[in-house]
Amino acid sequence: MSFGVRRAKPGELAPALRFLEEGLRGGRSFPESITGRICRDVAAGDMEIFVARSGRGVVGVLTLAYRTSLASGEVFASIEDLYVLPPERGRGAGGALLAAAEDRCRERGVSYLEVQADGEAAQGFYASRGFVGASGIRVMSRSLPLAPAPRRRRSP
Repeated sequence: MSFGVRRAKPGELAPALRFLEEGLRGGRSFPESITGRICRDVAAGDMEIFVARSGRGVVGVLTLAYRTSLASGEVFASIEDLYVLPPERGRGAGGALLAAAEDRCRERGVSYLEVQADGEAAQGFYASRGFVGASGIRVMSRSLPLAPAPRRRRSP
């Protein structure tokens, strides 16, 4: 099957974000602060969103973030999200999105691309496209409690 893939422009982000809300969050909206940040990051060139379409409409979205590594002194890219509709998986949309992201990285002079692949299917997908596990690196995380919102003072 053939897919058209292109980068979403800043004014075209809403449909891609709604697609991700449905696929990744079960329809729950992103907080406004996150949506605003994504829009700012895309406008600044720090993030790009790729959309795959078929004759049936949007079938997949990939988000790509650019970061600076002080250790290497270079910019690298990270695939933050890749979601393809379940009935479309295995038909080439994910591969087309990944190829578009890799092409864009090369255009921007980025020579290192990483992804945190969750689950065997995702790991197999990326491994089949040349990604390898980083030796000696383990992703570790910790949830942090949020500071309470400042209390508003009432005027007397």
